[in-house]
Amino acid sequence: MKTKLPIFLPLILFLASCTGLPDNIQPVNKFQLEKYLGTWYEISRLDHSFERGLTQVTAEYSMRDDGGVNVINRGFSEKEQKWSTAQGKAYFVKDDQTGHLKVSFFGPFYSSYVIFYLDDDYQHAAVSGFNTKYLWLLSRKPTVPDNVKYQFEKLAKEKGFEIENLIYL
Repeated sequence: MKTKLPIFLPLILFLASCTGLPDNIQPVNKFQLEKYLGTWYEISRLDHSFERGLTQVTAEYSMRDDGGVNVINRGFSEKEQKWSTAQGKAYFVKDDQTGHLKVSFFGPFYSSYVIFYLDDDYQHAAVSGFNTKYLWLLSRKPTVPDNVKYQFEKLAKEKGFEIENLIYL
């Protein structure tokens, strides 16, 4: 009996790579989920299809009964003149002290959520996906001072992100 594993191997490798870390990015250590839970405002991002055209984007994080994290992303589509909401779930990849989670909005498919910068007060965060095409600046408030934007851009550029393509909301 022949096995079909070689056919599925590329898919398995692709899915595994989606929960990996981008080159030159390390998740924060001594992460405290309880302090991270709640509402975050998206200040800036690199454009991608699942948020294209959305403004006033927020992410709400809360605990799940199974120890994971509920994720509710919400944004306003100017084109359609309506709110768009996506609900997902997230789990730690390594341990609950490391700011590297895998998040899913589509069934069994997960992608990396890498918190690579977080200020001491948990007011501003820089988050990456599994590669440098995904980048977000999140804040507890809908706006941030210019110095926060500058520091975010400086850090993102050092880490290999294409900051000239950032969209500020």
